[in-house]
Amino acid sequence: MTDPSWTTLRGGFLGYLLSQTRNAAFRDMSDELEPLGLTCAQFRVIAGIAHQRAHTLSDFARYLDYDTGAMKRLLDRVEEKGLIRRVPCPADRRALNLELTDTARALYPQMMAAVSRVNQRMLQGFSAEEEAQLENMLQRIQANTRHG
Repeated sequence: MTDPSWTTLRGGFLGYLLSQTRNAAFRDMSDELEPLGLTCAQFRVIAGIAHQRAHTLSDFARYLDYDTGAMKRLLDRVEEKGLIRRVPCPADRRALNLELTDTARALYPQMMAAVSRVNQRMLQGFSAEEEAQLENMLQRIQANTRHG
């Protein structure tokens, strides 16, 4: 049974469209990052540290909306690649902070170039004004959520 209201943005299509767009963008990013030996999820960890969005496993679990077990496995994979390291947190001896290695810092410009290529493709055909409008609208949608 198909509910016709589902095909409207307010009826449910907005969440579907945002989710499908996010998934497609992440697949494209993984494809672009593959030559660097990275997935989009692994890049998000590196970018999260580089942009000081998260510092610990629990920070990252909240930031990326992962459960702690999945987050630990992801961090382990990025650490095995020599891109991050865990260091004792000076404020809480039970916690470990995550920091980038020199290898990750050296690779970061190539990672950002890959992400930029994806963004360029996604915004192909958009005018500067349309890009600004889209950014504004997405920020408004995020602000309207309970967790924005």
